[in-house]
Amino acid sequence: MARVTFITGGARSGKSRIAEEQAVLHGEPLLYVATGSGGDGEMGERIRRHRQRRGAAWQTIEEPVALAEVLLGHDGYFRATLVDCVTLWLTNMLLATDDREGVLAEVRRTAGLFAGLQTPLYLVSNEVGMGIVPDTPLGRTFRDLAGEANEILAQAADEAYVVFSGLPLKLK
Repeated sequence: MARVTFITGGARSGKSRIAEEQAVLHGEPLLYVATGSGGDGEMGERIRRHRQRRGAAWQTIEEPVALAEVLLGHDGYFRATLVDCVTLWLTNMLLATDDREGVLAEVRRTAGLFAGLQTPLYLVSNEVGMGIVPDTPLGRTFRDLAGEANEILAQAADEAYVVFSGLPLKLK
C-alpha cells in the first residue's frame, strides 16, 4: 500500500514546490498529472515555469476529468505520482456537468482507490475557504464543493499538510 499525501494552501503559497520536493525523494521516474490546460497566455507561462522547475525526471499527463482512471492506469509504473491540482479537477467536473453531488461522488470514488495504490501519491489542492464569500451562486457552490472535497481527500490521505508562506504545517 502506498502513502497518500494531501497538500493544501492558498494561491502561490508554495504547495506545489513542497509536493514536488517530497515526491522526488522517491527517485525516478515520476508522474505529474496536470488537471489544468494551457488556457490563456498567462496560464501557459505558469505551466512552462512548472515544467522547467520539475525537469526531465517527470512525465506529464494532462487529464482534466478522468483522474481515477489515470491513477489506476499508471499505478506501479512510477516511483511517485503528483496531482496538481485537485481544485482545477473539481472546476473541470463542475463546469462539465453542473452536478455538485455527482462531483462529490467522483471525489469519494477516487478517495476510495487510495488504499489499493502501489505508487506514493501527492495531491495538491487550493484552500479556498479562508477568503471572501463569493458574490455569485456558482462561486459559492464551488467554494463549498472545494471545501467538502478537500475534507474527503484529506481524511482519506495518510498525511495532510497546509502550506503558508512556503512553509508546510503537518496536520496529520
